[in-house]
Amino acid sequence: MANRMLHKPALRMLAFAALALIFASAAGAQEQSNQHGHDGMSGMDKGEAQRGADSPEARAATEAMSGSMSGSMPGHDMSGHDMNMGAHMFMTDLRPANAADEKRAEEILAQLRPALEKYRDYKVALADGYEIFLPNVPQEHYHFTNYRYGFEAQFALNPAHPTSLLYRKTADGYELEGAMFTAPKRATEDELNRRVPLSVARWHKHVNLCMPPKGRSLEEVNLKQFGFRGSIATEAACEQAGGVWRPQVFGWMVHVYPFEKDPANIWAH
Repeated sequence: MANRMLHKPALRMLAFAALALIFASAAGAQEQSNQHGHDGMSGMDKGEAQRGADSPEARAATEAMSGSMSGSMPGHDMSGHDMNMGAHMFMTDLRPANAADEKRAEEILAQLRPALEKYRDYKVALADGYEIFLPNVPQEHYHFTNYRYGFEAQFALNPAHPTSLLYRKTADGYELEGAMFTAPKRATEDELNRRVPLSVARWHKHVNLCMPPKGRSLEEVNLKQFGFRGSIATEAACEQAGGVWRPQVFGWMVHVYPFEKDPANIWAH
């Protein structure tokens, strides 16, 4: 088949194209939702993602590279569990450490750890309503998202109900690594701090994204310019390139790896 003849760099670019198209559609759907008084159900909204993933362009790109490359999802480059803040990611600053925040973080972990134990078997997670986000796109960390819990997170943090579970793919399934909590797009840093202390963890959001021009085929798009790894990071440059500007997509997110032995590796920085 023709797609088997593609070299890895070409496959990687197709992967980025697919994700850019998916998230462009998703961001548009969320923007329409926000205009009607909603803030998005979770860090990754089910309807938004499905509409994007079902587009012919996204399907063609994901099918072309599916199973043929490895790597992390754009916007989630990680060394260990630390996240890389670039032009398209904003992360909160760490506040001064204090005993009260450390106590609060331990209380969250004390509820989260036992809640996650059963999900070491990823099939239990699927049975409990978690769904794999972009299962056919090779990723370093797969998000299994529970959209009902994502809706709950619009109002408060429930340590026993993380919006997403984080898994690494293995030869015979998935290995549980951690979890992701979400918060509304509109949340202030003080509100985030009341959920998970900012002296312990750094919340992040995806910002300054220029999506490919609508109606363009993959062959007509300079993939190095657009999406989560794109060189365009300002509205003026995006407008000049004919792209679709998204100042932010999805809500706030924070990753946690509660089974790490070193406390410094539990909350992603």
